[in-house]
Amino acid sequence: MIYPKIPLAQSIIQICLAKGILDIVISPGSRNAPLTIGFASNPNFKCYSIADERCAAFFALGIAQQIKRPVVVVCTSGSALLNYYPAVAEAFYSQIPLVVISADRPQNKIDIGDGQTIRQENVFENHSLYNANLTEEASKINDHKINEAIDAAFYKKGPVHINAPFEEPLYETVSELSVDAMVHHFAGLNPIIPLEDLTAFVDIWNQSTKKLVLVGVNDPDAISNTTIEAFANDESVVVMTETTSNLPHPSFISNIDTIITPFTTEDFEDFCPDILVTFGGMIVSKRIKAFLRKYKPKQHWHIDSLRAYDTFGILTKHFEANPNTFFANFMPLTVSIKSDYFEKMNRIKVIRKEKQAAFLTKVPFSDFSVFDTIIKSLPKEIQLQISNSSAIRYAQLMEIDSSIEVFCNRGTSGIDGSTSTAIGAAVVNNKPTVFITGDVSFLYDSNALWNNYIPKNFKIILVNNGGGGIFRILPGHNETEVFHTFFETSHGLTAEHLAKMYGFEYIIANDEMTLQKGLKQLYAQNKQAAILEVFTPTLENDAVLKQFFKELI
Repeated sequence: MIYPKIPLAQSIIQICLAKGILDIVISPGSRNAPLTIGFASNPNFKCYSIADERCAAFFALGIAQQIKRPVVVVCTSGSALLNYYPAVAEAFYSQIPLVVISADRPQNKIDIGDGQTIRQENVFENHSLYNANLTEEASKINDHKINEAIDAAFYKKGPVHINAPFEEPLYETVSELSVDAMVHHFAGLNPIIPLEDLTAFVDIWNQSTKKLVLVGVNDPDAISNTTIEAFANDESVVVMTETTSNLPHPSFISNIDTIITPFTTEDFEDFCPDILVTFGGMIVSKRIKAFLRKYKPKQHWHIDSLRAYDTFGILTKHFEANPNTFFANFMPLTVSIKSDYFEKMNRIKVIRKEKQAAFLTKVPFSDFSVFDTIIKSLPKEIQLQISNSSAIRYAQLMEIDSSIEVFCNRGTSGIDGSTSTAIGAAVVNNKPTVFITGDVSFLYDSNALWNNYIPKNFKIILVNNGGGGIFRILPGHNETEVFHTFFETSHGLTAEHLAKMYGFEYIIANDEMTLQKGLKQLYAQNKQAAILEVFTPTLENDAVLKQFFKELI
């Protein structure tokens, strides 16, 4: 076996291996050579080489999103580290375990004018669960910090940063380890907290005729069928889910904006729940946020073992428990109560569905019709990754087959690493992956395709409307040069040459007929990854969407 000669690098590698962290994403560089040599020379690790650090971090995030274990990202010193920050922030808010290991110059080389040398210690302080600033020599103190950092990523679910200074020479190797790293686990980071007495909360629940369960980003199969059916069979409960909730049921409302956008003041007042129960990650719908901030429920309970954001300004109770565990204990204590809350909302749901179907029979070719066609065409039992901005918002309006697992970077809701994340997820998920994205998001993260690990069953559906279509949907836009240049970012670019350069099959669609044909061709392609680029009319998309909401009334 080949090991790096530098003892500190040996310690880091030993501790990662001992804790079962086997997925390592490395960006080429010189200062991180001791780590690169150690990880890549050990067959126990699965190493990936991704040159662009921003892409590398999001690629690692995609892997961690799927395997639910920390993934290591390794970079050289200097500005390389700063390119990890968008993914670090996403991991922080999405509660995804990520271990950033940065090589650094020794402390006496900082701020003396050396190239690729910056102040790296604590650089992610605002969005990191633990910052291990190591000293140059291997030591028990360093080992302790490395252990604590990795355990924090595991048990607190988020990013940590290990900064390791190395002095030259960097490339020397040995055949035997010179240090025996200390490995320990901190039980205190993962305490088993018994559920508190739920009696008072059960009493409130059993007396309330209007209960709204709102689910944010949620892992597939995270909630038991027993709990799902308990909600579905309670006439005083309305469950609202989102595309990213991965909680399908025929009685749940999965298209929130379609339901509540046409509401009058009277409708909102009638819909306002006595109790709001939330679990899962971030909520996409701005309309449901605005509603709950204005029409405030008496109670808001959030269920999460780690965090509770007061999204609506009305949080009354944070249950620090896994939602599945909480409901398994809570729901058997509840009783049925006479209510028309569910029935009222279900009637509206049926009407909205009829209105949407009628609208689709006459809608022109546009983003709206394209997303409807795409969503209906998706093969069953796949993984669906969606980029942010317009893509996720259009997807919210469509019903997605219950067999499909859906993911999106909703921690910070940025467009910056959607493609890289989707590719990382596709690499470790055995299911075929379809990634739906917009043109600006795709172009922004085009270095994601500079990747040697993209599976042949990875499909990209790129909806190109010539700019940032989200800014046309938002209120206040005007057809001015400032809007086109600085907001919409109008362009005439396509993915054709990128596809050719990176070895993707490239398919074009620009009307309903070519879209249907292109989708069939896309799903039939099994020999190489493929991109279907769909061109939609820039100036018509927002008008179509606004008309859709008008015709729901």
